[in-house]
Amino acid sequence: MSLKDKIGEDIKTAMRAKDKIRLETVRSIKKVLLEKEVDLRGKGKDSLSPDDEVQILVQQAKQRRDSIEQYIGANRPDLAEKEQAELAIIETYLPEQISDEELGQIVDQIIATVGASSAKDMGKVMGVAMKDLKGKADGKKIQELVKAKLAG
Repeated sequence: MSLKDKIGEDIKTAMRAKDKIRLETVRSIKKVLLEKEVDLRGKGKDSLSPDDEVQILVQQAKQRRDSIEQYIGANRPDLAEKEQAELAIIETYLPEQISDEELGQIVDQIIATVGASSAKDMGKVMGVAMKDLKGKADGKKIQELVKAKLAG
């Protein structure tokens, strides 16, 4: 089942269950997917690839994480809680997140593969890491880990 089909089914399920947060979140995902699809039609493509879909979901999750940080900083726990609920729903559509241990091993392999030895090589490592780990780990977490490994 494609992501678009799954989202369509989830909208119906959320409507039947009167789950307002899930319904709003899934509708917002569908809206973004449709907007991107329309943009692609102008470029000659007729639909989003699975990679495009994952990228959009990662972007949506990142927006929610940033909002949570801002709401917590502004002492608005009510809004942060709503964003947290939306983030949890978005994460159900993302590929399974890898553990910190697995992430460390993968980053070590990437560092060895590209021959990185200092913080100056961070760009090389991050480029490969973000491509290989798209949707499987948070970009901020990857960046912090790479920085720590190249500094030490």
